[in-house]
Amino acid sequence: MGDRPNGEISAARLHSNILEEVLGSGGSNSLLHSYQRSFNGFAAKLTEDEANKLASMEGVVSVFPSQKKQLHTTRSWDFMGFSQNVKRTSLESDIIIGMLDTGIWPESESFNDERFGPPPEKWKGTCQESSNFTCNNKIIGARYYRADGNFGRNDIQSPRDSEGHGSHTSSIAAGALNSRASLFGLASGTARGGVPSARIAVYKICWSDGCPDEDILAAFDDAIADGVDIISLSVGGVFAVDYFDDTIAIGAFHSMKNGILTSNSAGNSGPALSTVANVSPWSLSVGASTIDRKFVTKVMLGNGKIYEGISINTIELKDKLYPLIYGGDAPNTTEGYDSSQSRYCFEDSLDKTLVAGKIVLCDDVSDGEGAIAAGAVGAIMQDYLDSAFNFPLPVSCLGFNDSSEVWSYLNSTRKPTATMFKSTGETDELAPYVISFSSRGPNPITMDILKPDLIAPGVDILAAWSQGTTVTGSEGDNRVVPYNILSGTSMSCPHATAAAAYVKSFNPTWSPAAIKSALMTTGITVPLNVETNTDAEFAFGSGHLLPSSALNPGLVYDAGEIDYIKFLCGQGYSNKVLRLVTGDRSSCSESTNGTAWDLNYPSFALLASPGNSTKRIFHRIVTNVGSAVSTYKAIVRAPSGLEIQVQPNVLSFKSLGQKASFVVTVTAKVATDNIVSGSLIWSDGMHQVGSPVVAFAFAEE
Repeated sequence: MGDRPNGEISAARLHSNILEEVLGSGGSNSLLHSYQRSFNGFAAKLTEDEANKLASMEGVVSVFPSQKKQLHTTRSWDFMGFSQNVKRTSLESDIIIGMLDTGIWPESESFNDERFGPPPEKWKGTCQESSNFTCNNKIIGARYYRADGNFGRNDIQSPRDSEGHGSHTSSIAAGALNSRASLFGLASGTARGGVPSARIAVYKICWSDGCPDEDILAAFDDAIADGVDIISLSVGGVFAVDYFDDTIAIGAFHSMKNGILTSNSAGNSGPALSTVANVSPWSLSVGASTIDRKFVTKVMLGNGKIYEGISINTIELKDKLYPLIYGGDAPNTTEGYDSSQSRYCFEDSLDKTLVAGKIVLCDDVSDGEGAIAAGAVGAIMQDYLDSAFNFPLPVSCLGFNDSSEVWSYLNSTRKPTATMFKSTGETDELAPYVISFSSRGPNPITMDILKPDLIAPGVDILAAWSQGTTVTGSEGDNRVVPYNILSGTSMSCPHATAAAAYVKSFNPTWSPAAIKSALMTTGITVPLNVETNTDAEFAFGSGHLLPSSALNPGLVYDAGEIDYIKFLCGQGYSNKVLRLVTGDRSSCSESTNGTAWDLNYPSFALLASPGNSTKRIFHRIVTNVGSAVSTYKAIVRAPSGLEIQVQPNVLSFKSLGQKASFVVTVTAKVATDNIVSGSLIWSDGMHQVGSPVVAFAFAEE
C-alpha cells in the first residue's frame, strides 16, 4: 500500500495490468477496487495460487486475504468535567470528522444542521445521495462501500444506517444538542457530542455481516483525499495482526502521513491479557471505562423477595406475577434438544408449549432470542455482569448467589411465580473503572509499546439510533427509537475522537502524534488505582481521558513518518516493504534502525526477563507548547522492583516550539506473570506532563 503511482498511467490501469500479468487476458475482471486517491493498492478476487503468484511479483508489498472486521459496540461528557460551556473556538465548525462505521440516520435531531453554514472550503468529498438519503450542512458527505455486492436482506444500499451503531458513534463524537433525549425515559437529559459544531463525513463500511477489509481501505483512501481532519473507527479484528497485514493499520499509516489522526477502539475481548486489537503506534487505541451511572432491573418472586440484577429493561410487566419455569425443565425434544442445552436458553432449544407466557430461568446470559422465540414474557439469566445490555424481552441478569436462591424457590414451590420491573438508573460510586469487556494489553505485536493508549467512557452511553432497526435488532423486538443505550469500546472511541477534534480546533497545525500526546499525557490515573483496576496500565494505558486538560498539555511528544519508519526498521521490515509503503527511497541501515524504546512515544514500556534484572534506555524529545519561558523538573514515582533515572532531570525552554531531549533509564526486576508500574511527570508548576513507566514479565512458553 504505497503512495499513488507517478507518471501518466492511472492507478486503475496499473492494477489491471498487474492482474492480467498474473491471470492472463481478462484478468482485470477480477479487480474489485482500486485505491488511488490517497495511496496505491487494489482488492481482487484471486485463488490461493494466484495470490501467491501476485505476492512474488516485483513491486508488490504484500498480499493478504480480505476478512471481515467487527463492530466494537448524555452523562459521559459532564462526568469528565467537559461541560457544554467549555472554552471553544469558531474553528470547531471547520473540523471534519470521518466516521467509518455503519452509516448514519440523517433525520436524527443529533444531526440537525440548523445554524450551520456551508461546508468548509477544504472539503473535497461528495454525498452519494439516493431516494432515501440526503446530506446537509452537518452531515457534509456520505459514501457507502460493498465491493463484493453481497448485501444482506435488511441492508440499506445507501449511506443510511440500518444497524444503529454508526448513528450512535457519530452523535457521541459530534452530535448536536438534544435536550429531550432518553430511551423510554431511561437516561433522560441532554444528548450531545463532544464537538457539536464539527462536521461529519460518513463512510459506510459495515453491514449486517461485518466490515470487509477491502471496503475499509476504500474508505480510508477516500476520507484522506476528501479532507477530513480526524478519522474515527470503532471497528477491529478479533485479535491483533502484523501492521502491514492489517487494513486498519495500513489506512491509519497513510492517514498519519497526511496529517490525520485515526482513533480506534481497543476491542471487546477483555479481561484476558493481550487481547487489544488495534495496536499500531501511529493511531490512538481507546479502552472503555464506566461513568457514575448504572442500570439495575429488579426481580420479584412470588414469595415477595426482591433481587436486583443488571440489564436495560424498558418493558413494564405491570406488576403482574407470571409463572416461573427453569429452562432445563423445558427442552425442545421434538427438535433433538435436551436439558443440557435448554438450561442455557439457546435459540430453538426451549419447548414453546411449556415456556410460552412464562418467565424462564436460564443458566447463562444470552441475547434473549431463544427465550422470546419460545414465547417467554421474560428471562432471568445467571451471571455476574458489570455492564447492562438491551434484550428483546424483559431480562434481569443476577449474580450466582441470587440466581441460586431463585432456583431454590422455583424447586420448593408448587406454582412458582415472578415478575420484573422496568430498569432504574443508580449512581455508581466506584466510577471510573475499566469495564471487564475492554480489551487489555500488553501489545501482542510490539510488547514494548504500551496499548491501549488511554480509556474513555464506553458504558451505558445514550446516543442517537437508527430508526431503520429496533432497540436490539433481534427478531420479535418491535421497539423503534431515536436514541439508544449501548456499551462497548465502540462508544469510548468516539469520545477520544471528539477530544482530538477539540484539541485540533485550537491547534490546527499540530501533527497527529502531538494531538495524541496531549490526550495521553493529561489523562488522569489517581481515581483508577483501586481494586477495580487490577490490570493497571494494561487496562487503562496512560489514564482516563480528560479533554479540558488536553487543550494545554505544556509539552508534547511529537513524531512523524520518519520516526515510524525507523521504528519499523527496528521491527525487521525490509527495504522493499518500506519503499513500497512509503512511496520513496526509504531504507534501513544502522543509522535508521530504531528500537521500540526510541520511538518518541508518550508512554514507556519494557518486556523484562522474569525474575532477572532488565535494563532499557529510552530516548525522548519533547516540544514546548505551554509557556514560552518555562522550566520543567522531572518527578519520578517508582515502586519496589523498578528504578527510573532521568537525564537531564531539568528542562529549560525560552520559546514556544523549542525542543529538548532527555534519556530515561529503566531497570526492572519483575516476577513471572507480573506487572510493575511507575511514572514520569514533567512539571513546571502549572502543567503536569505525565507518562506511565511499565515493566512486565511473562513465563516463556
